[in-house]
Amino acid sequence: MVEFFTTYPKTVSFLDGVRGKVKVDKINGVEQLTIVVKKSVDELLRIFSKEGFTHVKFEHKLALQIGHGLSLRLKKPWEMHVRLLEMKKGLVAIQAEVEVSRDYLQHLFCQRTPVFYEIETLLRKHQIEYRIWNERIKRYVRAVVDNYKIQLKTPNFPVLAWKPMVFVIATIGGLYLFKYLLTI
Repeated sequence: MVEFFTTYPKTVSFLDGVRGKVKVDKINGVEQLTIVVKKSVDELLRIFSKEGFTHVKFEHKLALQIGHGLSLRLKKPWEMHVRLLEMKKGLVAIQAEVEVSRDYLQHLFCQRTPVFYEIETLLRKHQIEYRIWNERIKRYVRAVVDNYKIQLKTPNFPVLAWKPMVFVIATIGGLYLFKYLLTI
């Protein structure tokens, strides 16, 4: 298994020149910055699909989330999860994070972190203009001054795929049920 390394904005300057720090706490980790674009949701979905993202079936939906989230498999066991959110009329917000894939049991309780530059690179590739929004301060970011270096460690014990586990448990349960019915 491989660890996941990324950078994330640490100090940012706002449109009026004032600087601020992106907050970090022990419970929630790094504060989420939002990327705002002036594109239709359908166009964004086409772009993300072209880049290999697929729809997420089961997820914790946010209040202003548009439809289902998207995910992109990275190196095992990691995946990037992207959500599109409603902003003002004509604007769509994008939030992304990297986490252990939903294919593994550890997804429920493992470390995750917001990502920014990965989405920024994708938007630049498709020549989409964007702005960075800081929800806590309620202001747009003009520039990133410096970055955090973030490392997500692989789970301490090997990741366990939950789908085969369900099959094995159902099969064994079915056999015991069959055996019980034969003894009646």
